Amino acid sequence: MSASPGPRRPAAAALAALGLDAPAEHPDDASPHAFPDGGTWRTEIPSCEGPEALATVLKEAGTLDVPIHRISQGSGVWMLTDAEIAEMVDACAQHDIELCLFTGPRGTWDIGAATRSDSGGAGLRARGHDAVAACVEDALRAASLGVKCLLVADEGVLWLLHRLRASGELPAEITFKVSALIGPVNPVTYRLHERLGADSLNIPSDLTFQHLTEIRRVSRAPMDFYLEAPDDLGGYVRMYDAAELIRRGAPIYLKFGLSKAPGIYPYGAQLRDVALDSARERVRRGRLALDLLARLGADGGMSPLGSRLPGELTRFPLPERS
Repeated sequence: MSASPGPRRPAAAALAALGLDAPAEHPDDASPHAFPDGGTWRTEIPSCEGPEALATVLKEAGTLDVPIHRISQGSGVWMLTDAEIAEMVDACAQHDIELCLFTGPRGTWDIGAATRSDSGGAGLRARGHDAVAACVEDALRAASLGVKCLLVADEGVLWLLHRLRASGELPAEITFKVSALIGPVNPVTYRLHERLGADSLNIPSDLTFQHLTEIRRVSRAPMDFYLEAPDDLGGYVRMYDAAELIRRGAPIYLKFGLSKAPGIYPYGAQLRDVALDSARERVRRGRLALDLLARLGADGGMSPLGSRLPGELTRFPLPERS
């Protein structure tokens, strides 16, 4: 994909001719940060729930020429066999793509009644010691099978996994990604997650451009952002915002989600057709977003394929073991 001469706003010349110029961009709004490879954005295909869905994504990405940096799964490590995980690890390695699997059972699936209430209770967070232990067990198992990125939906679990990484019980190169369902919505909480060990953070797709700028004033940890959010995350479609999201939020992963699609977590064979059809359409949505960026001349700055590390981030001091 070749970069166009320079970025422009949608219909800028046509509107300016009618006296409807957009307000000038303020340089202070732009993020000063980038990935360590110099890129400002990467791509992610979410909700890839097993080897068959992964193969579908890879085939469609080849057909539509969609570059992919990361593929993520939402049902959890515990919903995959060792053989399935190994197959996904090998397939992603062959294409130089990072594979990210979700850790552990979560509060929305256990017996806690509050998660079914109007308030949602504690949501995805791990309820009790046993749920925390299950998340850690998932992380250890996935890492032993070669997985290098883990999704986390609990701040305590994040801190524990970071400590295990620091102690060498998890590989030093493993990265942790904060789930969209506990994604921070203000700069203070965003920075808190970074210091707890997060290497990239999903933020809700209803945050404004100004919110992104506020976050970038206190943290350079990569953002994960659904250009099109699943319905249970609001169903927002923000493709025309992609260029400004990059300008304000870099370094950022552009996630090609899908609205108006049935939920598939936890995934099983009963949902096969939906999962495969959705996988193909997520890749197509990615092609639409990339084409839009190219038409606006805003497609420059993508990280080289194969890039995965976030760069140096700020962490809380680790406690000494007793």
